[in-house]
This record gives sequence, structure tokens and C-alpha cells, in this order.
Amino acid sequence: MAPRKLRQRLVEASLAGRYDIHLGVGLGLALLGLVLFPLALRGEGADRAWQMFHVNWIYFTGLTGGSIAFAAVHKLVNARWSGLLIRFAEAVVAFAPVSLLGCVLVYTVGYPHIYGHMQEQLPALSHGKAVWLSHDVMFARVFIGLVVLYWVGWKLIRTDLVPDVFAAKGLATGGRRAMFERLTGKFDGSEGAIERVDRRLKTLGPVYVILYALVFSMVAFDGMMALQPHWFSNLLGGWYFMGSFLGAHMLLALNMIYGGKHLGVEDLISGKQRHDLGKLCFGFSVFWTYLMWAQFQVIWYANLPEETGFVFARLWGPWIPVARAVLSGMFFIPFAVLLGVAPKKSRAILGSVAVVSLSALFLERYLMIIPSVSEESGPVFGMPELAPTALFLGLFLVTYALWARTYPMVSPRLAEATLEREVHHLELETFDHEDQERDFVHEGDLDK
Repeated sequence: MAPRKLRQRLVEASLAGRYDIHLGVGLGLALLGLVLFPLALRGEGADRAWQMFHVNWIYFTGLTGGSIAFAAVHKLVNARWSGLLIRFAEAVVAFAPVSLLGCVLVYTVGYPHIYGHMQEQLPALSHGKAVWLSHDVMFARVFIGLVVLYWVGWKLIRTDLVPDVFAAKGLATGGRRAMFERLTGKFDGSEGAIERVDRRLKTLGPVYVILYALVFSMVAFDGMMALQPHWFSNLLGGWYFMGSFLGAHMLLALNMIYGGKHLGVEDLISGKQRHDLGKLCFGFSVFWTYLMWAQFQVIWYANLPEETGFVFARLWGPWIPVARAVLSGMFFIPFAVLLGVAPKKSRAILGSVAVVSLSALFLERYLMIIPSVSEESGPVFGMPELAPTALFLGLFLVTYALWARTYPMVSPRLAEATLEREVHHLELETFDHEDQERDFVHEGDLDK
């Protein structure tokens, strides 16, 4: 192995991210959304526009928190296989400020359009439930919860960044160099300093995971279940944050495929690493289906009108095509395609499944929200739906590109650990039966 040559290559790759396509397409979509959204609010589609704004906020907030959770879980369990991939997930934290701004807009300007019908039902509820669902109480717990969650997530990712920023600051220039100097602070690159970073990561990781489950359960209950206040499901919180965790894995698959080529480290992201990520995508797709079935079976067989009405409205009539698309895209297609070994290792197949799954997840959020608030008899799509969707997608791409232009998109120390482990396993021929020699990074690849 040539550690100095490998380290230099990884450091250079970490600062090579420009993501011009993300930035260009994102700015175009964001500007389109900014132009169309006010126009939609002036007409009769104001309710539809804000309701779709809410769908997008729930969806992209889930991807943001789930992506940070991916990093937190890998720190918690000391995962070594994801060293080249983890920064592609951590970069999604850049969307957190947009998520918080979206939360403020949902519970201020957009509140009457989204929750207006719920407020009309509050007098018929018990006093405790009415207080719990009141505007001020709901807004306070969701906003404060997200602020705390994102703050811990940023502390986690910032801590993980420090050694990589220290390694790369010699190649940084201008304002970026000055920012890197401030970020590293008293970090001197010694083994003791790196050990302190690792200990801090092992503390912040479990804290974030616990907060993620609690805060995202509140987001699910207040953002989806409260829209139909007489219906409830204790599993909805888990279904939402695990669905977001699944979405984070699928998003990572896309970011890995594009980012590896964009940064020039595609040859270092081996079939073994793609296989490991593909197995997680497959497993969490099955787990999402288990949680869905666990809710559906109990509600359906209990046959209580206040519970079955919510399910029946989404599985009958004009909404059923959306439900079928959700089930197909979230379970049947990922299960059938990713069941084998080879598809998980294929960039084209894994990326295609990720696109299908992320699209289905969006439709799932749409199906959970819109039938509860819409005055339409079925799904509709027009300018009120296009505007907020383009706005959120555009801002998501822009924030990701800006992060990549600011911080290292590869962690040299984590990538080295992954690559050294792969080469060592290959030398010992200790790989599993589903893996082959060509699926591993070879020592010769490290000399390039």
C-alpha cells in the first residue's frame, strides 16, 4: 500500500466537489417555485398550495433527519464499511435551516389552510386533547424539538468534520482556508486529539438516535395524524421515522453513485460497499412493510369506525391508484429487484430502485396527508402542487451543492480505514460466499 499517495488523493478528492448540476438545476427549480407559489396563493388553489407545501416539508424534513441518523447510527455501532460513503449522507444536514423555516411557515401563514378544519373540530374533543392539539402547544413542541434535534445533529457532524478539515486545510484557499482554521480550533491532529473526537462521536451518536425517534414521532403525530384528530395509531411515529431512515439509505445510494464519479473516487467505492448499502435498502424496505401491515391489520380487524375510516378512504375509490403505487414502489419493486446479490452491486440497478423508492415515499407522505385536508374527491396535480414541490426540491439540491463547495465531501481517515479493511480481507480471502474477488478494492487501486 502507498498510504501517503492514498491520503493525498483522498484529501484532494474531498475538496473537489462543485456539484454544478445540482446547483444549476436546484436554482432553476427554486426560482420556478418562488415565482409560481405566490401566484398559486392568489387564486382558488391557495389551500392546495399550502397543503402540498406541508407534504413537501414532511418529506424533505424526513430525509434530512434520516440522513443524519444514518451517520449517528454508524458512529454508534462503529461501522467501518461506510467510510467513503458517510459524508454523502452527512451533507444533507445543510437542508436543516430550510426545514426549520418551512416549519415556521407551516404553523404561521399556512396554518389556516392546512389545519383550519382541525381547529373546527377541537371543541368536540376532550379538554386535554384540545389543549394538546392547540396551535401554540403544537408549534412549540415541533419547532423546539426540531431545533434541538438539528443542533445535536450539527454537533455530531461538525465533530466528525474536524479531523478531515484539519487534513485538507493546507489545500484550501481564501475564505475557505480561514473558515477551516476557525473550525479546527485547538485540534492538532495528534492521536490523542483523534481519540477525543471518537469519544465525542460515541456520545453524540446515541443522543441523536434517541432524539430522532422522539422528535420525528411528534412530527408524525402533529404533521399527519392531527389532521384527522379522531383517528390515531401508536405505530405512526415509528412508521414515519423508519420510513425516513429508509429514504435516507435510498438517497445515499443516489448520492454515492453520482458523488463517487464526480469526486473521482468511483473506483474506490467497491461492489462490496454497494452490496452492504443495498442490503440495508432491502432490509428497511421489508421493515417499512412490516410496520405498515402491523398498523393495517389491527385497525382493519378491530373494525372501529373512527379507525377504519382513515384507512378505507385511502384504499378505496379515486385514491387507490396512489396507494397501489406506494405499495409497489416501497415494497414489491425493491423486494423483487434487490432480493438477489448482483442487483445490489450494480450502480444502475441500485440507483433505479432508489429513484422508485424515493418517489413512492413521496407519494406515501402525500397519501397520508392530502385525503385528510383536501376538498377534492381524489388526487389532482396542477400549479398549486407543482410550485411547492419545485421549490423544496430546488432548495434541497442547492443546499447540498453549497455544502459540497464548503466542506470536505470525503473523509480521508474514515475512507482509509474502509479501504485498509477491504484489502486486508481480500488478502486473507475471508469474504463471504456472495462476494467475489472483483467486488473488493485491491491494493493496486490504492496506488492510482
